[in-house]
Amino acid sequence: MFAPEGYPIIGASVGVGTLLAGTGWWWGGAAGALAVVLGFAAVAFTLYFFRDPDRTPPPGAEGLLLAPADGKVVEIVENEDEPLYLGGEATRVSIFLSPLNVHVNRVPVKGQIEYENYVPGEYLVAWHPKASKKNERSELGMHHDPSGTKVLFKQIAGAVARRIVYHLREGDRAKAGERFGLVRFGSRMDVIVPPSVEVTAEEGDRVRGGESVLGELPDAPASSREKTSLEDRTSPEDRASAESQPASPAAAS
Repeated sequence: MFAPEGYPIIGASVGVGTLLAGTGWWWGGAAGALAVVLGFAAVAFTLYFFRDPDRTPPPGAEGLLLAPADGKVVEIVENEDEPLYLGGEATRVSIFLSPLNVHVNRVPVKGQIEYENYVPGEYLVAWHPKASKKNERSELGMHHDPSGTKVLFKQIAGAVARRIVYHLREGDRAKAGERFGLVRFGSRMDVIVPPSVEVTAEEGDRVRGGESVLGELPDAPASSREKTSLEDRTSPEDRASAESQPASPAAAS
């Protein structure tokens, strides 16, 4: 399976690769053989880059902070000011994606998007300390259900990546591990959480998007747990039927 965001590039690479291979076959000799190899290599790399394997979130994912992308945890910074969405002290986990990693990005927590912003910017190398504030990026703020925890995650373009794609907008709801976008050809993702989130990942960890656990979210307030539990036990049909029932005479009086 391949990421739909890559279809135009896959098509172009197939065209160029076919042209190279055909030209090389016509030339013959060492130069022709090299052209054939380059043609097939271009197609193979493009298909490999835009692969989109299925991922299965771990049990209890609704209470976990999941990795939003494949790659290496290159930095964990505590006590960092976050004014965009969290509005206070936070912990940042940065994941670097090499060109060989799967580049499909996944939602780190279940909830609703409350903040969405796209920022054109520079193209510093993705692991540069200032890349999260200077590079082209998307910024998405998620309100976690049911704990109410705010989580900010960013797609950050690197020196090679020049195209960020995402499909979430304010008001959208998503599940932990659900795919939401892609950054082409090398990039970085930041996940920024308040101090109440226990980050269990460590610098140097290799993670898989939608499957690896970065941390644990705080428990929901008792009232929220009771409400969620009741909604889970009640079918949509039963709730609709109850809402359509007329009020009793006693209640009306």
